[in-house]
Amino acid sequence: MTDVYTRSTEQNGLDRDQPFPAPIRSDPAEPAVRRGQRDRAWIIRTYAGHSSPAESNALYRRNLAKGQTGLSVAFDLPTQTGYDPDHPLARGEVGRVGVPIAHLGDMRGLFDGIPLAGTNTSMTINATAMWLLALYQVVAEEQGADPAELVGTTQNDIIKEYLSRGTYVFPPGPSLRLVTDLIAYTVAELPRWNPINICSYHLQEAGATPVQELAFTMCSAIAVLDAVAATGTIPAERMGEVCARISFFVNAGERFVEEMCKMRAFGALWDDLLRSRYKVSDPAARRFRYGVQVNSLGLTEAQPENNVIRIVLETLGVTLSKDARCRALQLPAWNEALGLPRPWDQQWSLRVQQILAHETDLLEYDDLFTGSPVIEERVRRLVADATAEIDRVQAMGGAVAAVESGYLKSALVSAQAARRARIESGEDVVVGVNRFTETEPSPLLAELDTAIQTVDPSFEPAARDSLAAWRAGRDPSAVAEALLGLRTAAGTEANLVPATLACARAGVTTGEWADTLRAVFGEYRAPTGVSDAVGGGGDVTGLDELRALVARTGKELGRPVKMLVGKPGLDGHSNGAEQIAVRARDAGFEVVYQGIRLTPGQLVTAAVEEDVHVVGLSVLSGAHLDLVPEVLDGLRAAGAGEIPVVVGGIIPPADAQELTRLGVAAVFTPRDYELSAIIRGIVDVVRSRHALDHP
Repeated sequence: MTDVYTRSTEQNGLDRDQPFPAPIRSDPAEPAVRRGQRDRAWIIRTYAGHSSPAESNALYRRNLAKGQTGLSVAFDLPTQTGYDPDHPLARGEVGRVGVPIAHLGDMRGLFDGIPLAGTNTSMTINATAMWLLALYQVVAEEQGADPAELVGTTQNDIIKEYLSRGTYVFPPGPSLRLVTDLIAYTVAELPRWNPINICSYHLQEAGATPVQELAFTMCSAIAVLDAVAATGTIPAERMGEVCARISFFVNAGERFVEEMCKMRAFGALWDDLLRSRYKVSDPAARRFRYGVQVNSLGLTEAQPENNVIRIVLETLGVTLSKDARCRALQLPAWNEALGLPRPWDQQWSLRVQQILAHETDLLEYDDLFTGSPVIEERVRRLVADATAEIDRVQAMGGAVAAVESGYLKSALVSAQAARRARIESGEDVVVGVNRFTETEPSPLLAELDTAIQTVDPSFEPAARDSLAAWRAGRDPSAVAEALLGLRTAAGTEANLVPATLACARAGVTTGEWADTLRAVFGEYRAPTGVSDAVGGGGDVTGLDELRALVARTGKELGRPVKMLVGKPGLDGHSNGAEQIAVRARDAGFEVVYQGIRLTPGQLVTAAVEEDVHVVGLSVLSGAHLDLVPEVLDGLRAAGAGEIPVVVGGIIPPADAQELTRLGVAAVFTPRDYELSAIIRGIVDVVRSRHALDHP
């Protein structure tokens, strides 16, 4: 099996993002313990950013002072999807799940006092990755840094955005062009930068099995590398340089033995792919280099203190095996199922990493699993099954074709439905949720309203004011010239990074850059995967009774019960909405689901035109108090105020009470894990609204 040993050499004079040389195996006669001889730890990060550049900068400085060894930037949804803070779709979303970056001035503020030449920065950004890296490079140059010195990663993996996170902007073809342009540019100009972090993390969050996670990720890598080769800008003999800069961002769940085997399987698949398809002969260029955020999907709102041990166990899957150890690691916080973590919560997760790396003997041993027949057989099976699925997707035309056909999305929605069915039936045990639910009051939740970070609503108007001041202070002719250059280049086959850098230096905003490309490339709505998804079917407890109730309700109404499932705003995490849509469909509802990124006005129009009995809204970004009231007001203004609205999401109790006061008929949170019970609650809302249970 290929050696996948891939940790940072941050302090030994080598490139921080290049792997160590292959580990030297101990002689069997030598003692197994090498006390005092410790391998270097992985890069320790915390995924962070909120409210404003200044607030996020202060948080980064504090985290670095606490021993964090790299930065991981979370951007807000308007920044990720190419909108300025004053755009209608940005309402309620500015600074909510990350830092808003609308222009060069914001990027300067974000890294004020942080020398970028000496900082390893990871940026979770995809559709607008080229734009954000251009801003980062310009700020680094203003600090006096040579771009060739910059070390870090842009996520820049657009294919998985069509399947999970939903922060895509353009159709797959132009989006892949932006990805390959950035790769070609960085290989030449920023040789220590990882231009893409191909992600399996979000696939697992969307429901992928380990085999799907392996296969779909490799198919994405093939699509990207084939596209790079097809540009003709990288000679075949230099493809090894491109492959050496490709990194991966991987998920790790609680089944940490299987997760460790998955990491070994990733290394074997990657090594074989680069040797056989791209003729990369250098073993160092074929190493599987990956960073991790452990699983957030399994974190629970019920008994959230249990999430701490879940996070620790998930961490073992990517640290315990020396030959498959991650290069960088960031951990979620114990209370992420409740809302946005506070700095103290992030510190707890930081200390988990530091204790594991510095207090235990984990880093004193060679690989603990080499030669284990159990591990070798599990890895072999994963590789074989993943290879079969890779071949299936490639026969369809590859990852992009499988996105456009809906195959990949439907596969994930079906896998997620199966997972939810196992939890509901009790086959998969979730402590504190479907077993061992008796509990003492948690002191961590004694002050529930202060147990999470809240974003001051004043930051959004402040961002709009800052944007207006920025626009007023720049040279309009320089902006117009830069945008014309970008639009002209987009109509050719020229690499778009130089034109993007010119836009950054001229003072162009995030929305202006993206709108210019929208005018050339168009926009895109990805398949939802709901119509072709396979639900839990007969394996779901109580589904027959639920179907009977839905059928009886439809008969009493005079037509099938009809539900609009909608996601207002920019939140693209659609797993919950998709699962509700699939279960409602399986229960006998007529379901209208139009996907993500809709305005409240569009949802109101759909509800009226489709003549639905109930509207179900899913908001996971925390913008529920901004977006839901607009839907309620819109329905009333359209003369459809009688249509009940139910809401699901990460909604604190105080916010749930406010939504109820405003007229929401029911609120569901992660604590409500039984999909059939949720659907039953929605049926009850419809029956109550139509007085079907009254004489």
